[in-house]
Amino acid sequence: MILIMAWRNLWRRKRRTLITSGTVAFGLLFSIIVTGAKDYGYTKMINTSASMGLGHVTVQPVGYLESPTLDKKFANATAVRDAVLATPGVTSAATRIIGQAMYSSALKSVGGSFIAIDSSRETAKTNLFWGALTEGRVCAKDAPEVVVGVRLAEKLNLKIGKKLVYTATGAHGELVSDMARVTGLFKTGIEEVDGSMAIMPLDRVRATLHYGKDEAGIMAVFISDRRNAGTVRDAVAERIGGGDKETLSWEKTQSEVAGMIRVNRVVNTIFQVFVGLIVAAGILDTILMSVFERKREFGVMLSVGCSPRRLFGLLIAESMMIGLTGLVLGLLLSAPVYRYLHTTGLDFNSWAPEGTTYEASGIPLDMVMKVDLYGESLAVIVAVLFLLTVAAGLYPALKASGVPPVESMKNV
Repeated sequence: MILIMAWRNLWRRKRRTLITSGTVAFGLLFSIIVTGAKDYGYTKMINTSASMGLGHVTVQPVGYLESPTLDKKFANATAVRDAVLATPGVTSAATRIIGQAMYSSALKSVGGSFIAIDSSRETAKTNLFWGALTEGRVCAKDAPEVVVGVRLAEKLNLKIGKKLVYTATGAHGELVSDMARVTGLFKTGIEEVDGSMAIMPLDRVRATLHYGKDEAGIMAVFISDRRNAGTVRDAVAERIGGGDKETLSWEKTQSEVAGMIRVNRVVNTIFQVFVGLIVAAGILDTILMSVFERKREFGVMLSVGCSPRRLFGLLIAESMMIGLTGLVLGLLLSAPVYRYLHTTGLDFNSWAPEGTTYEASGIPLDMVMKVDLYGESLAVIVAVLFLLTVAAGLYPALKASGVPPVESMKNV
């Protein structure tokens, strides 16, 4: 009965109800777009960072994180990879060696980094550099070939087909060298990466560094949902055992990215709380105005036997109805906007100078803004807006139900 009365009372003043519900609806739309953009941005950044070498989860020698030298390695990489791939949530695993080297050409020498990979098991999804190829092809599995960044090629005057000599510290601390022919160039847009990184065949680098045939520097593990990195890390660690290996999630191996995301989340939360309070203040003002206008009506209700508790419940029910109506309108309003931003997005590349790439913590940023809202994020947004709407009705309801009937029936 109270719900029916509350619903009828709302539509006695249709304009005010629609304005108040519209406030909730636009608050919901704003929160969905902002949170969806953040969820998409975080996932995109983490996936991109993972594809630059270490994966979402990393199996590595103990102590490698603190001192990533080439003498740190683990054996039985094939068995480790098979165990990792059998772990629920894992989509792929890449055996890699990551290290520092000195690159030389006929022109000069420069320092840089390299990633040795099994090109037959790599894709553009697990290897950012494959997707960033601008010229040539990927290197063969065990041939003396190399793919380099465009800026590194410019520094050394390298072109497709030219030779590059690299020198590194081997597995036993000795200096080792080898020659490779350039088969491809990549461009990530990150100056530091394009000017220092080279991708080489895993088997060739193993032989050069005096690694065993089944030894590796790290195992980069890729998962279907980056939010499950901790769970997958624990499952992988249990499958492969400890000993000379440790298993870390991206939050540990890419701590700078994780720290930036944590700070961004705090700022986003504060901003959305502020927006929510503005919405609640608008609702409070509207409901309070309605209460003052209906003061005489409430006095009549109290004088004919309606209890203060029942009146309080009626006004809270009205607040709930406003909240639910606003949320339904907000979901209907958000659906087409979300669909467009989720599938097409807003392309800001035309706003940036030609050839400009933006980065954060050394990770190239996607200039197409899309949204990808997680189900739990939507549930939190809806619940918070609904509770704010109900909370906004508490003071007016208490005020209306606490005034004596005679006082309430006075003209105001």
